[in-house]
Amino acid sequence: MAAVLRSRTLSVSIACPPRQVYGFVSNPENLPKWAMGLCRSVRKADGGWIVETPGGPMRFRFVGQNEFGVLDHYVSPTPGLEILNPMRVVPNGSGSEVIFTLFQWPNMSDEQYVEDVGLVERDLRTLKSILEG
Repeated sequence: MAAVLRSRTLSVSIACPPRQVYGFVSNPENLPKWAMGLCRSVRKADGGWIVETPGGPMRFRFVGQNEFGVLDHYVSPTPGLEILNPMRVVPNGSGSEVIFTLFQWPNMSDEQYVEDVGLVERDLRTLKSILEG
């Protein structure tokens, strides 16, 4: 049985309706606009998506389109390994709350994890700025 991983749930409030936030975030072509901690560029390949990350190319996929605001996505840093990144957009008054849970995977140092937390926080602030701008 695998150990419970260290995690941190990060969120940002966005003055924009959930449907609009979901539509923007669920389009992989928008990743380079707001998720710069993960993605420098994105392209379609073999029926999926490849994101160019600071560490090189990586497969990327969202769970299927849904009406529940689920934006969970998987990244594949190496063939045969998929890492789940849970993400949601939920109503928050007349706007939205975007929620992202980041796990510290066994091969990730404490320093790398803290750096990733900072990157996700920056990406969420960028998303807010784009959608409220």
